[in-house]
Amino acid sequence: MAKQPVVLARKPGADSKTLSFDRPVANQIYGFIRDAIVSMELLPGQMISETALAEQFGVSRTPVREALIQLSNIGFVDVLPQRGTYVSKFSMDKILEARFIREALEVSVVTFLADHVTNDIVQAGEKIIAEQKVAARDDDPLAFQKLDDKFHQTLAGFTSYARVASLIEAEKAHMDRVRNLSLHISGQYKRIIAQHNAIIKAIKAGSSAEAAKAMSVHMKDVYNILEVIPQEHPEYFQ
Repeated sequence: MAKQPVVLARKPGADSKTLSFDRPVANQIYGFIRDAIVSMELLPGQMISETALAEQFGVSRTPVREALIQLSNIGFVDVLPQRGTYVSKFSMDKILEARFIREALEVSVVTFLADHVTNDIVQAGEKIIAEQKVAARDDDPLAFQKLDDKFHQTLAGFTSYARVASLIEAEKAHMDRVRNLSLHISGQYKRIIAQHNAIIKAIKAGSSAEAAKAMSVHMKDVYNILEVIPQEHPEYFQ
């Protein structure tokens, strides 16, 4: 593991990582660190300094610690007693388990939506896909990843089952970083957009079987990624 503690970089032209004190500070810090981990600004195995982050954000260590606990709960950081806090390395077992759980949940989501299709569902999905095309054109992997989150969370939200979206988000965390690393692979943006289009097309047609098939194909795409990324970046895996 890297010994040098890291904080969030302030890159020229990057969005300012400043806090709004009319919202919970710990949740905002959680979001900033999570984005940095997903975008690989913070790399697997790197140390995270509570003190340095507190100084950067101009807060006490308490909200930083709370944010790191949230990140630990979703598997993004490892808190090691007497050693420090580190960005979690990729776990093949966790990625495959998350894919298995997500497929069960998300296939059920799109099956339900195809059986209860509305114009709102279709229009919301199509709007997000249009936004993803812009992010792909701009080669903005973090924006693309956030829109991928939004796509799946939006579909889950239309089931009206409150816990479904949070369960999907919790499992998705283990796949997000490796998916983000894969976006440089030729055709990956295009492939994900095509898969999202197939899902919405099946829902729009009211075909639960086709919707389930399209989502299953989308979930299994991680297998293609896992054939490449561990060879390119073995240091990122446990």
